[in-house]
Amino acid sequence: MKLNAFTLQKKYPNLQINDINALSDQFEEYDLDHDGLLDQKEIQNVIKLAGYTNSYDDIRANLKQVSSNTTGKIDLEEFIDLVNRLKEGRNKGAFDVHQHKILVRGEHGDATHTINEDELTEFTRHINMVMEGDRDIADRLPIPTNTMQLFDECRDGLILCKLINDAVPDTIDERVVNRSRKMNNFQMVENNNIVINSAKAIGCSVVNIGPEDIIAANEYLILGLIWQIIKRGLLNKITIQQHPELYRLLEEGETLDEFLKLPPDVILLRWFNYHLKAANWERRVNNFSKDLSDGENYTVLMNQIKPENCSLDPLQERDLLKRAEMILENAESIGCRKYLTAKAMVGGNPKLNLAFVAHLFNTYPALQPLTEEETPEIEPFDAEGEREARMFTLWLNSLNVEPGVYNLFEDLKDGLILLQAFDKVVPNIVQWRRVSKKQPLSRFKQLENCNYVVQLGQENKFSLVGIQGADIVDENRTLTLGLVWQLMRENIVRTLQSLAKRGQSITDRDMVQWANEIVKKGGKSSTMSSFKDPSLRSGMFFLHVLNGMKPGVVDWNHTTPGHTDDDAYNNARLAISIARKLGATIFLVPEDIVEVRPKMNLTFIGSLMLVEQQMRSN
Repeated sequence: MKLNAFTLQKKYPNLQINDINALSDQFEEYDLDHDGLLDQKEIQNVIKLAGYTNSYDDIRANLKQVSSNTTGKIDLEEFIDLVNRLKEGRNKGAFDVHQHKILVRGEHGDATHTINEDELTEFTRHINMVMEGDRDIADRLPIPTNTMQLFDECRDGLILCKLINDAVPDTIDERVVNRSRKMNNFQMVENNNIVINSAKAIGCSVVNIGPEDIIAANEYLILGLIWQIIKRGLLNKITIQQHPELYRLLEEGETLDEFLKLPPDVILLRWFNYHLKAANWERRVNNFSKDLSDGENYTVLMNQIKPENCSLDPLQERDLLKRAEMILENAESIGCRKYLTAKAMVGGNPKLNLAFVAHLFNTYPALQPLTEEETPEIEPFDAEGEREARMFTLWLNSLNVEPGVYNLFEDLKDGLILLQAFDKVVPNIVQWRRVSKKQPLSRFKQLENCNYVVQLGQENKFSLVGIQGADIVDENRTLTLGLVWQLMRENIVRTLQSLAKRGQSITDRDMVQWANEIVKKGGKSSTMSSFKDPSLRSGMFFLHVLNGMKPGVVDWNHTTPGHTDDDAYNNARLAISIARKLGATIFLVPEDIVEVRPKMNLTFIGSLMLVEQQMRSN
């Protein structure tokens, strides 16, 4: 790409004609694929080698204002504009740290947020550690912990996909992830569709973030997403299925059912206090911030779980930062120095303290194993209704209800979450003046709310024979699941109707017919008769639907006829990841397809139907 050096010299008087010609030569030298564009890495290299600056963040800050390309690439004139800005000293120190905070601006400079320096450093360290040796991203590692490079490395979605699989293994079938070193915008969108929809599927709250936000390297949103993924991975292991010895944390008079309703972070606090009590220490921990900032409780906890490595010496140190460093040296001696810095401990950073405590628990729970007689009977996750409860929990959280749902039946019993969901599915249906909101709600007020929920369901022609508000308040699993299912189905149907601009309701038969027509359109002959069709277990029908939606999206070399359970599982897992790649929000798991669960299959086809309508409208 040749430009008129004289014209450019007038536009950028800080640069001489010789400078512009030299920059043009450097641009061509680094444009290895000769597409007239330099990517982020090439830009950083040429700017540093040319001696304009060695600061990654100064280059990055100016680049955000120069690049007009959605993927952050720049052409020759933009490259010259970038160099001119650097010579003028623009945006110098734009990402400097002030009181452990970094100020970041929105894409158009119209909004500002702060991100925490320690969180950026520790999350970057975590990614470097868990992805060490991964051949797909070996050339990107280690990512520097003292720059904003992490956000640029996340733009194409590849690192975030791998982070999700590290947190919750096998969530994403990596065979469908784009891996090329230089991705175009379309490939980045596909990867980030997988990221966002998979993050929702593992329970992250992904609201107001789209593929374009990740591609734009939105620091505030990406760091928040990374934290949620890391947190999910840490807390997922704190279950009584994986740690039956958690049974020892039950308090006097508490039943196992009551204990199992506790969120993992509350269980962590219970575990922490169990060890403080065992050490005859008078203090207790009620949060992950101020109760940990002086380091005393940490010192006692670590001495209790690993006394041979972790002494009580930090208690003798009066300087809090020095004490915090002594505690982290103890953590290092037992292989647990991760997530937390001395500054973050003294500052009471709740995210990093939570991560550190979870890491301690996952490494050294230090609870006496149960004897055979003590071991309680624990209902397996695959028990009837458990998978449905998981799917409905994820779906409700995707609606951004407040507070978020953790234990479905416990969290729905006052009716407020269900009323919020109704109001989002059928806008303005709830007359909020009729609703009791002030906590804590008496049983009478809970019944009033839940009776109103049932009334709204009846008004929308839900099948609610025999269900009353008391059934929700009393956590009747079967009846509550039945109501939530009909609300979720109503959401799917209404969304499809609004996109299709059709007045009449969409039936199960309509969805089945649509799926069969899409399969035929893609040149395949398989059909389904209903969402209970036994042939669905192989996963092939869903792959045929995806092929009909976008020819070429399925690599048939990755599929099998699905005759065995393992082959059917792999087909189902592949289909789910491809659907997310196309932008579908999918909450079911491969086992749901293999076991032919009709409700789950309906949500899958409904989501695909929604994506196909969006593809056509675009």
